Amino acid sequence: MTSIGILSDTHGYLDPRVFEHFKNVDEIWHAGDIGSFELLQQLREFKPTRAVYGNMDSGDVRYSLSEFYRFRVEDVNVLMTHIGGYPGHYNPWLIPMFRKEPPDLFVCGHSHILKVIYDSDFHFLTMNPGAAGKQGWQTVQTLLRFRINGKQIQDLEVIELGRK
Repeated sequence: MTSIGILSDTHGYLDPRVFEHFKNVDEIWHAGDIGSFELLQQLREFKPTRAVYGNMDSGDVRYSLSEFYRFRVEDVNVLMTHIGGYPGHYNPWLIPMFRKEPPDLFVCGHSHILKVIYDSDFHFLTMNPGAAGKQGWQTVQTLLRFRINGKQIQDLEVIELGRK
């Protein structure tokens, strides 16, 4: 069993409570708009971290990460990108990827809106952790935490850090 913590849209601000909420996870996934290479390094020094760059990331963050990241954790095929959308409203460039090789789990950020939705057309779960940073229009900072057990995605928790 692998425990995962997901965050997105930190925009250069890493709330110290992230470390408490992710202290028992095996991996951290950051779905873009990290904000600084130093923030990415803090996460990497704390836990193994997988990440993609976002539209607001520049320089060393973009050079060290990719726009799309496809990987496998246990028996779950994961696709992560920053600007993804949600079922029925995906960014058009993703549709050919979904048709060719749909993931089991699609992770994205960008909207600052926490959403976990099953896509019944492509048959995968979409997760957007909302925004963990203080920049943007969202009023509550959010994270996701869950476990992967073989092919099962289970024990999903929504974590609200509070009002920004």
